[in-house]
Amino acid sequence: MSQTDPDVHELSEDIPPVVADVDRIAAHADPVVRNLQITHCYHRLSRALATRTGGTANWCTFAVWASKQVGQTIRQEDLARTVERLLKSSPETAASVDLMVRSLRRAVPREVLDRAHGLVRQAVVTTARLDDVSAASARGNLKVFEEIAREFARFLTEFGDGTTGEDERRIGEFCDALRPGEPPEGQRYLRQAFTRYHRAMATRDQKRRAELLLLANIEIGLHEQTRLQPEIAAALEAPVVDPRELERRLFDLFLPGNRVVRWLRLGLLTVLGRRAAVRIAGEHLADQARLLVRRAVTKHLMTLALPGGELLDLSEDLPATFPPLLAELSDPELLALLKVVDPTADSLLGTAARDWADLPDRMHYIADMFRCHALRGDLLDPPFTAEQVEALTNGRRPAGAL
Repeated sequence: MSQTDPDVHELSEDIPPVVADVDRIAAHADPVVRNLQITHCYHRLSRALATRTGGTANWCTFAVWASKQVGQTIRQEDLARTVERLLKSSPETAASVDLMVRSLRRAVPREVLDRAHGLVRQAVVTTARLDDVSAASARGNLKVFEEIAREFARFLTEFGDGTTGEDERRIGEFCDALRPGEPPEGQRYLRQAFTRYHRAMATRDQKRRAELLLLANIEIGLHEQTRLQPEIAAALEAPVVDPRELERRLFDLFLPGNRVVRWLRLGLLTVLGRRAAVRIAGEHLADQARLLVRRAVTKHLMTLALPGGELLDLSEDLPATFPPLLAELSDPELLALLKVVDPTADSLLGTAARDWADLPDRMHYIADMFRCHALRGDLLDPPFTAEQVEALTNGRRPAGAL
């Protein structure tokens, strides 16, 4: 893990997106392509601001990798496989399936019963409403982008020439366009954050700049996470395995044949007195599946892939250290905000998030993550290859790993 500044000269050629670019991306109809374009746009914004602040990470820098991770959820990559793996390793699920198999004997072909466990896993994945998880993630991805990325584009258009000086009037006018008040509707934290970015562009004191950027990043993070609360809760609550829907899907798989044959086999189950047993087994299975699917979705949302193959498990304490410039903090406004969002001051113990739907829990982890990785140069690396960028900017889904 590198804690050195990136090559600022290399970054200086980057041209930042403008507001029209953000609006165009936000209007894209395909959530998969839109997410890829959002991720790439964050990368361009991140590098453009980094060239003007000594190559240090800003909020957009972290948004690149968060948006890239969200893309996996939107595309449902690995999520279905994670659900199947949890179902396969669950003894409670296996017991419910075995009960169902015993109840279905004589009414279901033997070759179907031999595949019962695989068919049950298939039915659960089909009825687990993973599409709702994907849709909630896509809504959150868009919601944050069309608000915050737009302001970064506007900021860089106004101050991208680097001639900030001590012009408080210009930054005041910029912030006047942002709504006063607290999030989710108010934009007080955005107003404050862009004032910090403006000051960070003007100062040559590395420690002062690092603390200003950290403060701005946390302020935007707090605004973002407050705004995202409904979408995060919706994604976690989406996996509702309805027992009746699951039962219908299971009968479709277990009772092959036309409608008449299926009706006769269901009648045989009733005559044998096993229809109630099948329903009870299905209800138990639905209850267990609901818990397992929620666990899979939570695990999916609480994972963050960083450059170099590093994978952060947000349910574990941060495996990092504070960089020297941020080991001891002095900015009074930064210290005051950390008292609000970081209950374990100057320590990474207890950063593990217990419940990702809990805003204070999330912010504790996020604030310390911003601090630990503030000076990582590799976070400014491109998230996609040149070939993938060409495809996604032309509205196509790129080939290769995303």
